[in-house]
Amino acid sequence: MEKITRSFCILIAEDNEDDYLLARDTLQQCNPHVGLRWVKDGEELMDYLMHRGAYENTAEFPLPDLLLLDFNMPRKNGWEALKEIKAEPVLRRLPVVILTTSLAERDILYSYEQGANTFIHKPIGFQPFADVMKSLCDYWFMRATLPSFNERPK
Repeated sequence: MEKITRSFCILIAEDNEDDYLLARDTLQQCNPHVGLRWVKDGEELMDYLMHRGAYENTAEFPLPDLLLLDFNMPRKNGWEALKEIKAEPVLRRLPVVILTTSLAERDILYSYEQGANTFIHKPIGFQPFADVMKSLCDYWFMRATLPSFNERPK
C-alpha cells in the first residue's frame, strides 16, 4: 500500500468501543496524521456535525472528510441520522460509509436510497475487521477524491 501524506478527519459513529478502537488503530497505521473523532450515538453525531453543545468549537471538532456510520446505535439510530445529514445542504456532500453488522437487503437498499456512499458489512474477528479498515483507507484516501468543506455552497 502506498504511503498517505495528506491528513484527514474521520468521524466514527459507533456505540461499540472495541470496534472503534480497532478502527482507530488500523486507520492510524494507514495514516498516522489522521484526525479521528468518535461519537457513540446518533444524537451525539448530529450535535457534532451541527456544532451544537459540547461540539461548538469548530477548530477542535472540524467537519470530517469521511463519516463511518453504524446503524445500530442508541438514542438516534444511523438511519435517522443519515436522513438528517443528507437533508442538510452543507452536510449532504459528506461521504458516508455505512459500517454495520447487517446484511439485510432492505438495509442495503435503504442506505443507498438515503444517500450513503458505501455499505460495508462489519466482519467479526480482529483480522477481517482490520482488513476491511485497510481497504477502506486505501480506497477513500488513496483513490477517491473527497470534497472540501472549506468551500461552502452559496
